[in-house]
Amino acid sequence: MQHTFANNVSVLTSIALLALATPGIAESEGASDHSHDHSEEHAHDHGDNDIYKGYFEDDQIKPRDLSDWAGDWQSVYPLLQNGTLDPVMAHKAEHGDKSSAEYTAYYTTGYETEVDRIFIEGDRVTFFEDGNPLQGRYVDDGYEVLTYEAGNRGVRYIFEKSGGDAEAPSYIQFSDHAIAPTDAGHFHLYWGDNRSELLEEVTNWPTYYPADLSGEAVAEEMMAH
Repeated sequence: MQHTFANNVSVLTSIALLALATPGIAESEGASDHSHDHSEEHAHDHGDNDIYKGYFEDDQIKPRDLSDWAGDWQSVYPLLQNGTLDPVMAHKAEHGDKSSAEYTAYYTTGYETEVDRIFIEGDRVTFFEDGNPLQGRYVDDGYEVLTYEAGNRGVRYIFEKSGGDAEAPSYIQFSDHAIAPTDAGHFHLYWGDNRSELLEEVTNWPTYYPADLSGEAVAEEMMAH
C-alpha cells in the first residue's frame, strides 16, 4: 500500500476498478463495487458501456498520450476521511451487497495515499505530499491488458520516467476504464519502481478527480453513474 514516497516508491498505488459492473482480477471486487463512481460528460453508446465494463476486442485498444490525463487533480482519500463521501457509501449500500460501513472500510483501503494532489502538464508529472512537490518527466511505455477473474478486462497505460527528481517513481500506470484517446474525467493511478509488480497491485488504487471540483461535486459525480 502506498503511504509515502520513501516507503512506497516500489509497490505503490493500484487501481482496483471498483466500479465496473463486473469485477475483475485484482480489481475484481473493486470493479463490482465501484461500478464506476463518476458520470461522464458525454453520452455512452452501447459499445462504450461494454468497454467501460471491461468487454472489448483487442483491435479496439489504441495508444494514448499523457495529455489525456493533463490537469490538476485531487485525491479523493481526504474526502472519504472527512465524511464528504458518506452519502456515496450510503448510496452504494442501498444498491449493493455491503453495509455503508463495509463500503467505507473497503474504499479506505483502496483510496489510501499521502499524495493528495497530482499536476500533469506536458511530459511532467508533479506529485504533492503535504504540499511538497516531487516531479518526474515521463515517456510512453505502452500499455498492458489485464484479464480479470470475472472474464472482463482492463487496460493500464504505462509511462516511464526519463528525468526529474531521483525520488520520483520510475513508472506510472493509469487506469480510467477507457481504451482509446479521450480526456479523463478521473483516474486511478499506480506508481513505483517495478513495472511488473505494479500490474499485480490490487488492493490500493488511489483515485483522482479534477482539483477544481468541490467535495460535494465529486460525491455527486460518483453517485450519478
